[in-house]
Amino acid sequence: MAQATDIRTKTPDELNGMLLDLRKEQFNLRFQRATGQQENTSRVRMVRRDIARVKTILAERARAAAKV
Repeated sequence: MAQATDIRTKTPDELNGMLLDLRKEQFNLRFQRATGQQENTSRVRMVRRDIARVKTILAERARAAAKV
């Protein structure tokens, strides 16, 4: 689980890469759940929240850039 302070230190390119990786992991977890192979059910929630954190910080930066 990534902390918001750790995420804020990353560049936008790193954040977009991180978002892509999290979405791939989310897809794989969803696929595991559908096939009945999922072991760590709490990971789904953690990944979903990490995606939200990354998207929130990207949106904050976009709003800050638009103000300037």
